[in-house]
Amino acid sequence: MSDGTLAALSRRLAAREISSVELVAETLDRIDAHQKALNAFVTVDRDGALAQAKAADAARAKGAAGPLAGIPIAHKDVLMTAGLPTTCGSRMLADFVAPYDAHVVEGLKRAGTVLVGKTNMDEFAMGSSNETSYFGPVRNPWDLDRVPGGSSGGSAAAVAARLVPAATGTDTGGSIRQPASLTGICGLKPTYGVASRYGLIAFASSLDTPGPFAQTAEDCALMMNAMAGHDPRDSTSLDRPVEDYTRRLSRSKGARPLEGLRVGLPREYFGKGNDTEVAAAVQAAVAEFVDLGARTVEVGLPAVDLSVPVYYGIAPAAASSNLSRFDGVRYGHRAARYDDLNDMYRKTRAEGFGAEVKRRILVGTYVLSHGYYDAYYVKAQQVRRLIADDYARAWRECDILVGPTAPSPAFRFGDKTDDPVQMYLNDIYTIAANLTGAPAISIPCGFTRAGLPIGLQIQGDYFSEAAILDVAHRYQQATDWHARVPRIAAAE
Repeated sequence: MSDGTLAALSRRLAAREISSVELVAETLDRIDAHQKALNAFVTVDRDGALAQAKAADAARAKGAAGPLAGIPIAHKDVLMTAGLPTTCGSRMLADFVAPYDAHVVEGLKRAGTVLVGKTNMDEFAMGSSNETSYFGPVRNPWDLDRVPGGSSGGSAAAVAARLVPAATGTDTGGSIRQPASLTGICGLKPTYGVASRYGLIAFASSLDTPGPFAQTAEDCALMMNAMAGHDPRDSTSLDRPVEDYTRRLSRSKGARPLEGLRVGLPREYFGKGNDTEVAAAVQAAVAEFVDLGARTVEVGLPAVDLSVPVYYGIAPAAASSNLSRFDGVRYGHRAARYDDLNDMYRKTRAEGFGAEVKRRILVGTYVLSHGYYDAYYVKAQQVRRLIADDYARAWRECDILVGPTAPSPAFRFGDKTDDPVQMYLNDIYTIAANLTGAPAISIPCGFTRAGLPIGLQIQGDYFSEAAILDVAHRYQQATDWHARVPRIAAAE
């Protein structure tokens, strides 16, 4: 019952075939059964979830419920949830209980979703493998010896293992799309500012973007209907008309639904560096788009090769500023013994932060320091503009861009932890969408011979979420990669 899509569960709840209490109880039992193996959750709120489910059933009985009412979801543990711990996967906030809800949490709560728990993540969203969490690594449900990607690995693993039908994540340099690729599900990064950052504990404020994980593009659209919207509490939130992100999905388009669509193939995404099986799966997906009526256009994004160094000039600089608030004075961890105020700061931050967070704080402080600010931070911002200009030119030639989400399938634990640069390069294809602020989605497009998922990234121009969701939906109507489940979920 709990392995259905959001859309399917919504129909069953509306038809009274199942109740929310039954659905949520089964979901909680599945989480309990798989938590030890996957470590996908940091917090599970059984009593709160069952109380919300009862309220959702009552609302449906009165005819006062929307399509998501009564459906269990999970939130990444970087989003504030009133009355529940919000840890950011860090010792620094291990005992912190959020006093209010994030904007996207509020939106999904108003839609009637049932929060079952908070998902594990790389510490303060810094990582591509979910190996940096204070609460231990999350495991990939397709192969427990491999990483699920990061930083939103807990949410991705929970959806891939069918513990919940959908979950939230945040994307700073690919932290929704890369784990979606490595776990075989769908993950959408919206246009920056479409989903408010209010209540999202900041890593890099000009890059962080909340977004949904789900089994299908249609489900991502349903989630976006509840998550998007203007929020005056967030100065970067965009005041735009309310959209229905499902509006294009129900249109019948015949045997060639993508007729006339111009699919851009960036030369930089199809060169060296890709795993051969990833490259083959992406080429097969492009051929499927052509069969559905699209035509391909080769485009160039010459500055995109600089995305990783640009990102690691900008993001750590923001992190060094945003994380300065965690000093042991107001909230979070505080060292037990110290000599004076400065000693308290030093010991608290030394104990509270993990190695990767410390590394990025140090890098960020360095690039912002006198004598290096112009050479590194300002230069990174200038190249960021060049990357955006490349994309602006590409949109004059094509409607969407497609390519691999990640250059390789899920790697084994420990394979990249001793070489941070190799870890950072796992986001080579996802970072540009954060630097430009444009939307992008990762959807499953195949599997390796070893049975590991491969993700296809579809990028669009600003505010084209409905369009790229429609393209992804049409592809999923013609293929079944998104419907395949790992053995850990299929065994039940």
